[in-house]
Amino acid sequence: MTAQPPTDAPKPPNTIKLDGREIPFEPGDTIIRAAHRVGIDIPHYCWHPGLSVAANCRMCLVELPPPPGRAAMKLDVLQWDPAIKDYRPASKPKLQPACQQACAPGMEVLSEKSEHVHKARAQVQELLLLNHPVDCPICDQAGECRLQDYWLEHQRSGKRMRQEIVHKPKAVSFGPTIVYDAERCIVCTRCVRVMEEVAKDPVLDQRERGNLKEIVVSPGRQLDNNYTLMAEHVCPVGALTSKDFRFKARVWFLRSARTVCQGCSTGCNAFLDFDPRDNTPYRHRPRENAKVNQYWMCDHGMLSYKWSVEGRLLEPKGAADVDGAIEAAASALAGHEGKASKVAIVLSAQHSLEDNWALYTLGKTYLGVETFYVTGKPLGEADGVLMSEDRNPNTAGVMKLCEGTPPRPLAELLKNADKFDFVIALGAHVEVAAAELAALKGKRVVTVAAWEGPLTSVAKVALPASSWAEADGTFVNKQGMAQASERALVARGSAQPGWMLIGKLGRALGYATSWKKLSEVRRAMAGAEPAEQSKAVQAAPTAGGAP
Repeated sequence: MTAQPPTDAPKPPNTIKLDGREIPFEPGDTIIRAAHRVGIDIPHYCWHPGLSVAANCRMCLVELPPPPGRAAMKLDVLQWDPAIKDYRPASKPKLQPACQQACAPGMEVLSEKSEHVHKARAQVQELLLLNHPVDCPICDQAGECRLQDYWLEHQRSGKRMRQEIVHKPKAVSFGPTIVYDAERCIVCTRCVRVMEEVAKDPVLDQRERGNLKEIVVSPGRQLDNNYTLMAEHVCPVGALTSKDFRFKARVWFLRSARTVCQGCSTGCNAFLDFDPRDNTPYRHRPRENAKVNQYWMCDHGMLSYKWSVEGRLLEPKGAADVDGAIEAAASALAGHEGKASKVAIVLSAQHSLEDNWALYTLGKTYLGVETFYVTGKPLGEADGVLMSEDRNPNTAGVMKLCEGTPPRPLAELLKNADKFDFVIALGAHVEVAAAELAALKGKRVVTVAAWEGPLTSVAKVALPASSWAEADGTFVNKQGMAQASERALVARGSAQPGWMLIGKLGRALGYATSWKKLSEVRRAMAGAEPAEQSKAVQAAPTAGGAP
């Protein structure tokens, strides 16, 4: 008797054959989605994995050979015959858009291995470029434009049309963030769909038909919501440009670091694009992560790259250089020994887990402090899409770090300020009115901060910390996911990583805060309590998606 496989054995995946290669697909997959999942590019303009299917660009056409014994579906066409210098009747297979065609087990698909597909894609390219302006030297999309890329891959022929092109509106302001050039637009409708399906604000639409068609804003409206820059981000050509990035940099000079958005506690995965020649950041872009932000970011987060260089504390306060400031900070904290109840430790939901761990360890392990406080930017308004009301990237990280003894809000410290003589704080932002910090005047306040702010203004000594873009760090989002953020920029001024400055301060106070490398900090964090924090830190380097 033949042995039967166990009923719980995994079923073999359904597959299609794409250019002779077997690739798996999931129920509901289209051909292009199955190919995209395994890293095969089928040329496309209008399709986007996070949007509904429009199937209007026709660049993703593929050939579906019929199963054995079945005739292929043919189309009658007229084909130019150079021998007779006239058109003659012919036929060709009916091609299907890969973005719309559902997968079926055993389906055979021809993409790169079909002469009919190659010809169709070249014709689609030629049609799209008939009225397209040849303004690549001044177009912001140059270097990452699919029209350029696909012309090289699928066309490589000059324009045959000799008539004047159709002229359309140029440099139209759609709102506070976006400029539209209708002559470059291929009307793929990605921007229309992202406003309707992601931003939930269907403010964009199409008008006219054929080569007169263009994108317009609803009458009486502007393109003005929390996701306007996503319209520019999904545009495959240079039709929509960001006023913030427009004419500022050429993309081939930029490099990208995998970062975590600092705009709120959602912790969107991002790329920070910067020019290494002058150490300047130019833009933030979404980085795909299905569990966090999928393919999107809000405008607030997209523009948060500016915080890496704006409003910075670049030189120490209270001394001429960092070494002198460390000595001055140690002097300001002189006499704290044996007075743990007189020392207040303020953690920051704005700084990385490593920075907070260093200060927490200094306070708890070496100073004997039992009560901790936390501060950060005040709450904002959630939008029900991505933006969280918590405007700090690491609130959950601080809470996990202090698990068992939850940190108290800064307002409670200010209310009981007369009980403390010494304050060691991380960060500069506070969620209370700056005037309330008057309660700390007269106290021996030492601050480690990346930015100027209320806490640095009341500090006797302020040490300049690297910003999130100038140091590797870990941030825990509101879901409790630890995510690694890579260093992009060289630290400005005298700034150093916050954990390094705190280690130096601890050693100046006579404690064995011996960490001098990030790897040492992370190893210590992985071996520290609570256990949940160890798991989070170990998982951090693997968080995020690929470029």
